[in-house]
Amino acid sequence: MDRETRLKRLRFRAWHRGTKEADLMIGGFFDRRHAEWNDEDIAWFETFLEEQDVDIMAWALGVQPVPIRYAGPMMASLKNVNYVPIAE
Repeated sequence: MDRETRLKRLRFRAWHRGTKEADLMIGGFFDRRHAEWNDEDIAWFETFLEEQDVDIMAWALGVQPVPIRYAGPMMASLKNVNYVPIAE
């Protein structure tokens, strides 16, 4: 599958998680960061999206420890939640 098709699929999956909070966090992360990803990062995100939303959000917010398989620059970027739009 080519890069553009993979990214389109990932965008859909990132924005259709099941809860508004997860959509904003995971979808917002995708929208803000995907343009800078290489193939390894895309593969990481594909695997990451298989996890449960509650776990992803807990890892990103620092409520639960991040599993070793997800630790690294991608998770550090996800933890910096400045990409989540907050209405004032």
